[in-house]
Amino acid sequence: MSLDAVNAAISSSDAVQVTLLEEKVLTLNDQDEIIGTATKKESHAWTVIEKDGMLHRAFSLFLFSPDNKLLLQKRAAEKITFPSLWTNSVCSHPLAGIGEEDGAEGVKKAAVRKAEHELGIADPAALSEKDMTFLTRMHYKASNGDGIWGEHEIDYILIARSEVKLNPSANEVSDVKYVTQDELRAILADPSAVTPWFKLICEAWLFTWWDALIADKLESCADRDTIHRL
Repeated sequence: MSLDAVNAAISSSDAVQVTLLEEKVLTLNDQDEIIGTATKKESHAWTVIEKDGMLHRAFSLFLFSPDNKLLLQKRAAEKITFPSLWTNSVCSHPLAGIGEEDGAEGVKKAAVRKAEHELGIADPAALSEKDMTFLTRMHYKASNGDGIWGEHEIDYILIARSEVKLNPSANEVSDVKYVTQDELRAILADPSAVTPWFKLICEAWLFTWWDALIADKLESCADRDTIHRL
């Protein structure tokens, strides 16, 4: 499918979300080295991913409450990729040209920016880069299921625990909730209800990390030099 066809597919999509597709993400080789930039539209077009192998950098933030419940968000119906699915607290991309290129430090800056944009977390005393622990990276590819959109990312995984005030953007998020481990397992029982990256992280690591967070041993889980290929 050409980008002309992609453009046709978004002709009736939400105008705000279409505008966000023009943001520039960081394209990578498979060793997580930046080799260029591309628009979100280009980097998420499934035929570009399949034909050219275009790979970009992303992050997934898992935000826990002080009583160790995990904040989930349900992606808004207006989202062009993976709409109306449950996922981790914040998931997005560091962008080119605004100081977010520098590995883990860059994605932490991006996570603060997107936590405010998506969830309305605007108080730096409640959530800042210093509150985030970078654990590891995951390289994965997933289709949106429509033949038009997909993901091919090296995803930096961040964990934070803080008490925050939420004011979600309706254009980004249709629902939020804090869950226990058992409540999350019940959600995961229906794989079609969650985003593919969230499912992979949950299956591979999340519950181990969660237990370590409760025990104040999260740093023991860090594997920062590895890029896991899932």
